Amino acid sequence: MALIQPVTRLTSSIIRILGCNPSPMTLQGTNTYLLGNGKKRILIDTGDEDVPEYIEHLNGVLRQEQASIATIILTHWHHDHVGGVKDIVGSTLADKVLLNADCQVYKFPRNDANDICPEIPAHIPVRPLLDNQELAVDGAKVRIVHTPGHTTDHVVLATEDGMLFSGDCILGEGTAVFEDLYEYMRSLDKILKLRPERIYPGHGNVIDEPSVAIEYYIQHRTQREQQIMQFFMQRPGQRYQAIDVVRVVYKETPEHLWPAAAYNVGHHLSKLFKERKLLLTEQDDEKYYVYQPSSAL
Repeated sequence: MALIQPVTRLTSSIIRILGCNPSPMTLQGTNTYLLGNGKKRILIDTGDEDVPEYIEHLNGVLRQEQASIATIILTHWHHDHVGGVKDIVGSTLADKVLLNADCQVYKFPRNDANDICPEIPAHIPVRPLLDNQELAVDGAKVRIVHTPGHTTDHVVLATEDGMLFSGDCILGEGTAVFEDLYEYMRSLDKILKLRPERIYPGHGNVIDEPSVAIEYYIQHRTQREQQIMQFFMQRPGQRYQAIDVVRVVYKETPEHLWPAAAYNVGHHLSKLFKERKLLLTEQDDEKYYVYQPSSAL
C-alpha cells in the first residue's frame, strides 16, 4: 500500500488533497480532488468535518495556485465526503479558504430518505445534480453519471479524456460496501462500459488499470452469488436466512466474522429475489428465502 501524501499533483489539472481522516473505513483518509488550471476550480468531495489539517492543506494549494473554489461536487451523502462543506463554505474556518463569490455546492438527491446531510448547515444551499449533467471550469469538464448501489445518491464523474472519479463505488484498495447489491452491480457494469483509462477513487491510490479492477469487483460478487445459489439449489423448497448460508458458504471464515458476512449475504439474497431467482417469505419480521425450480429465470 503506497503512502498517500497530504497533497499530490496528479496531472496539470488534477490535485489530490487527502482528507486527513484515516480510519478502518476511510483507509488513509478521504481523497478530495481539485480540478482545473484557471482562477476557478472544482472541488470533488470535502472530507470529514472539523479537520483543520485538511483545511490548511486545501487553502495552501489554492494560494499556491492563485485560484478559488467555484464548484463543490459531492459524490454521495456519507459524512466523510460532505463533512468538510461547513468548514469550507459556512464557518469561521471559511475565512481561511479561498472561495469564489458564487461558489455552488452540488449533490445528487437521495430517494431512500430525506435528502438532508446533518453535517451541512441548513443555510448552505445544496443544488441537485442531474444524470449526465456537465460542469466545467478552465482546464476541466466533468460529466455526472448516477451510480446507485453504495448509496442511492452516489455519482461518479467522467471526463472526456478517460478519467473517472469513482467516489466510493470503486476503491483503490479492497472492495466497496453497498446498500443495494442489485443496483451496485448495474452501476459497475455502467462504469465498465465507460472504459475509463484511469480511476481516481474516493479512498486509496490511483487505479491505473481500471478494467482489471472493475472486472475483479464484478467477478468477486458473481462468484459469491454462484456459491449462494448453489446452496439453495441443493436444498429446493427449504427456507433459509442469511446466517444459515454463511455457516456453509463461509465455513472457512472465523465465526466472529459471520455477522458481517451475513450482512453481505443478505444483500445477495435481496438481489436474487429482485431477479426472481429466489422466493421471499417473512415471519415475525424475519426474512426467509426459498429456491423453487419454477422461480428460476
